[in-house]
Amino acid sequence: MTPQLQQAIRLLQLSSLELQAEIQEALETNPLLEVEEEYDYDDNAASRSDDDQASRDISQLENQDIPDDLPVDSKWEDMYDHQPVSSVGSSPMADSDLERENQDESTDTLQQHLLWQMRLTPFTETEAAIATMIIDSVEDDGYLKTTLEEIHESLAEEFEELELDEIETVLHRIQHFDPVGVAARDLRECLLIQLRVYEASGIPHIDLLRELIDKHLDTLAKRDYAQIKRALKVSDDELTELVRSIQLLNPRPGSQIQTDNTEYIVPDVYARKHNGKWQLSLNPDNAPRLQIAEHYAQLVNRADNSAENTYLKNNLQEARWFLKSLQSRNETLLKVTEAIVERQKAFLDHGEEAMKPLVLADIAEAVEMHESTISRVTTRKYLHTPRGIFELKYFFSSHVSTEAGGECSATAIRAIIKKLVAAENPRKPLSDSKIAAILGDQGINVARRTIAKYRETLAIAPSNERKRLV
Repeated sequence: MTPQLQQAIRLLQLSSLELQAEIQEALETNPLLEVEEEYDYDDNAASRSDDDQASRDISQLENQDIPDDLPVDSKWEDMYDHQPVSSVGSSPMADSDLERENQDESTDTLQQHLLWQMRLTPFTETEAAIATMIIDSVEDDGYLKTTLEEIHESLAEEFEELELDEIETVLHRIQHFDPVGVAARDLRECLLIQLRVYEASGIPHIDLLRELIDKHLDTLAKRDYAQIKRALKVSDDELTELVRSIQLLNPRPGSQIQTDNTEYIVPDVYARKHNGKWQLSLNPDNAPRLQIAEHYAQLVNRADNSAENTYLKNNLQEARWFLKSLQSRNETLLKVTEAIVERQKAFLDHGEEAMKPLVLADIAEAVEMHESTISRVTTRKYLHTPRGIFELKYFFSSHVSTEAGGECSATAIRAIIKKLVAAENPRKPLSDSKIAAILGDQGINVARRTIAKYRETLAIAPSNERKRLV
């Protein structure tokens, strides 16, 4: 492959954020590239008409005749910028902007949050060492996975007279830190700690709640409500109230302390419906509009073979290649997205249940490209629609044959399963076999094990675990 083709393929598979970084690097390393100034985007910005105009501009620049002698009123030394070309992120602007963007603005980690509370708590030197060891052993979900015996063994050399009871005493104090229930050793202990703290808030049936959590938590997890009612001697309504009270407690106290930065998805293409037709346009905010720096391009007109002139010629050629690669990327992205939208109009109009089966080969044949190219274009590229933002790969799915001889996509089947489960009777949830029978009545023949696979991908529990009292 030629270097130009390699560059075009590499740009094609970049995400929007990676493309911005690539453009920034090109601007900083190639003086023949510059951002087009005073360009106003309208609603149809970055559409095909814009790409065609960019193509004409590049073509005109390439085909223009350069006179042999270009009159200049200054010397090369006066024009040449002797400042070294900075690498990506080394310029003052890049340093400040990237530092602000990458700065971790998230809250403290769970361990930092607990250590801060520990320092505000009156601990002795020994207790502080124990507390530090316990906090370091707490997992992200808030549970203590290390046994007290292991903690005692780790501290035994430093504190020879340390007893196991002292460690447990410190543990109980930490368990009442914020978030309440942190450092619990299992779910039962976590819920009981929270129940003791919230007892003063007037939770009804506190004794029954404590007994239910302490002795019947495993039975509750199995949805064996009949056995629980017999053991606690309560009615359906009373048991329902107890379960609702338990649901108010937090089974994962560590999740309250968020440590991950929020990642935002920037769409590459916008889909809008205008006069009954779907129209596409590239996101103009993903990349600045570039052009050849005419001032430097004119300096190439010098006929000498000086190192400076050779440097400009090489950068001019690289700038032209880069602009053509960007143009090719935009055209290919729009072309592929148009083919996808054309085949998935029903989804855009009616939702997931109307999604049609689609594979890479279908789009590759439609746009006369190789499947590997389609895969590159649809990876980490996002389409903004009135129904939300979707990765282009989302619109591809396998199919299941119907009795009428047609096909139904896997995405549509998953949407139907999700809809059926949402509308089911919580006292008698639908089994996988029953869902398969319902789909069979609609002409969609799906095996029970296929239903189970789709249900698992939707994070829907089996029917016995979905059973509810109300």
